[in-house]
Amino acid sequence: MRMITLALAAAGLTSLATQAAPLMSNEWAQQACNYWNTNKQLTDELAVKWAPNDGGRGYKVIHMYRDECGEAGKVEMTISTKGGKTTCIYAGPVQHADLNYEMDYKMHAETKRWHEMGAGEYGPMRAMMFNRLKFEGPKVEAMKVMGPFEQFLLIPGKVPGDDTCPAK
Repeated sequence: MRMITLALAAAGLTSLATQAAPLMSNEWAQQACNYWNTNKQLTDELAVKWAPNDGGRGYKVIHMYRDECGEAGKVEMTISTKGGKTTCIYAGPVQHADLNYEMDYKMHAETKRWHEMGAGEYGPMRAMMFNRLKFEGPKVEAMKVMGPFEQFLLIPGKVPGDDTCPAK
């Protein structure tokens, strides 16, 4: 009986440990950062056409959040280029409160829309055209890198996240 109780307790702890963090939470953003660094289109293709527009800072900043959770729930990803690759070097709570929209990005959408984009139901062009993804930043630059931008929008489908609003 004791072995069964211990096994059930261990199974319960395991299931808690594998539960998804809230979509767009700090924990989720860290997992998204790790995913970014394994995606060849994001690490390789952005280095030439996207990353150089960083104002000489050596990085670009992306803020994102879910509309239902409000802008106070946004997270940040900081992307840097070294050795010809763009890598996510930070993800979590906002560290760069003031964005420069000539080089940085702020994106937000309803949770339902993040899930649809993450599932590949539509890409960035349709998301922006139909205002499903609200977007601030250099739009012409984004248009030049549609393949990697689509890979970015797939992250909510690659990194699981539940629909509860992140605690801030």
